Amino acid sequence: MSDATPSSSSPGFDDMARDIAEVPAVEVIVTVAVNLMSAAAVKLGLTEDGDAHKDLDEARKLVHALAGLLDASTTEISSFHAAPLRDGLKSLQLAFREASLVPDEPGQGPGEKYTGPVFG
Repeated sequence: MSDATPSSSSPGFDDMARDIAEVPAVEVIVTVAVNLMSAAAVKLGLTEDGDAHKDLDEARKLVHALAGLLDASTTEISSFHAAPLRDGLKSLQLAFREASLVPDEPGQGPGEKYTGPVFG
């Protein structure tokens, strides 16, 4: 039997930990936020393939997670980083509202628990 759990003796584990240790927290937060935004855009059908990957249930989860991350990290990242992320979040929330056949009540859309109602 072999243990698949990485340990400090695994090849590359120390290098990976050292690489992560060198990355500032703000870069990790921004990278995660951008990945959530990209995934949400795909699930909203906003990519070149459009409806091929559209899934509003999945998009709702991603937008909500993005809003929660941005809400929690607002005091940790500068407005230089936060402002474009908030703009992107609002665009995704508006795109979700537009794509929904049955629109959510104001304040009930994805992430609006954190941002408040989003209007176009």
